Amino acid sequence: MLEITKIRENKDEIIAALKVRNFDADKSIQEVLRLDNEWRSAKGELDGLAAEANKLTKEIGDLYKSGQADKANEVKAKSAALKANEPVLKDKVAALAEEINAILYLIPNVPNKIVPPGNADTDNVVEMEHGTKPSLPKNALPHWELAKKYDIIDFELGVKVTGAGFPFYLGKGARLQRALINFFLDHARDAGYKEVIPPLLVNEESGRGTGQLPDKEGQMYHTPTDDFYLIPTSEVPLTNIYRDVIVKESDFPIKLTAYTPCFRREAGSYGSDVRGLNRLHQFDKVEIVRIEHPDRSYQALEEMVNHVEELLKALELPYRKLRLCGGDLGFTSALTYDLEVYSAAQDKWLEVSSVSNFETFQANRLKLRYKDADKKSVLAHTLNGSALALPRILAALLENNQTENGINIPKVLVPYTGFECI
Repeated sequence: MLEITKIRENKDEIIAALKVRNFDADKSIQEVLRLDNEWRSAKGELDGLAAEANKLTKEIGDLYKSGQADKANEVKAKSAALKANEPVLKDKVAALAEEINAILYLIPNVPNKIVPPGNADTDNVVEMEHGTKPSLPKNALPHWELAKKYDIIDFELGVKVTGAGFPFYLGKGARLQRALINFFLDHARDAGYKEVIPPLLVNEESGRGTGQLPDKEGQMYHTPTDDFYLIPTSEVPLTNIYRDVIVKESDFPIKLTAYTPCFRREAGSYGSDVRGLNRLHQFDKVEIVRIEHPDRSYQALEEMVNHVEELLKALELPYRKLRLCGGDLGFTSALTYDLEVYSAAQDKWLEVSSVSNFETFQANRLKLRYKDADKKSVLAHTLNGSALALPRILAALLENNQTENGINIPKVLVPYTGFECI
């Protein structure tokens, strides 16, 4: 959520910056400022009333002490009349704040200055490409055919038991999945991230805190009876650990990691791009989350991207790094880098990680602050990244490493799998 103080001070710059996202914020910002003026006026009146009531309370006490009971009773009546207006003003202030927040919840984050303009993923900037695309045998198969051939993933069984997008991992497929999870977690631990096993369901306040609600409400699985949401990523419970918390400046950097299943409805997803493991409703992911001092958050973003790159290099997967354009940028992000791996049998790039800096956008919703050197409460910066999402990593590993004799396992994973080939 954008900070109201920054909107007051930088209205035109914010409106112009949001156009990079193809978002016209002019009317929303003007309405926020109008309501903010009303709120400040009502809040000033409420504060003045409270100050006057305190002054009268002291005056009443002094009059009683000096034996002027009649005069004290007159002032007491005046004080009671003042206090009668207090609930009305409090309700007005609260209602105006709620109106302001309702609008702010629908305005996306201001993009960083280096976010390129653009309308869709075709306008993203490819910053670098690493590795050599593999040459496959003539009879190479896509991963969904490999999964069937070697009996390691059963998509049809998932349809029977649940529905499309909920596959079963079997035998060496399950062991390879578990090996990847442990490999990613071990590397996160070695990089200083504290491992957490969080809940897989969160309440509405948590969804609002990290910005999934109301923006992605239709994409989240909801349990109406308890009013809980299944997590689309462990970013949600991990970051909400610090909702309504004031951390110490000396606590930075706060680094957390978690493996969880993730759940996304992916409404409207059809066609070849969603076949097999390319897009699932339930998938496994290891996430890294950082809470940072504002002065260090962009250095932290670079470190997180480097962390993901090291994982991809270790897996010997060709990959590229993209800087997302305004039209492809997530609602809460100020700057996002995507990492994509090359899937040889499909001859396409598959996104496996998004690493984002949200600056104060989430922290303002969460009321996540720290005390600076002057003992002033300041909003922290939050960041998160996939390190890594498993389905497309697995798809690329199966396709890129297929041979006439089976599927070779990257050397770095063999200690985790206990086998070298499927």
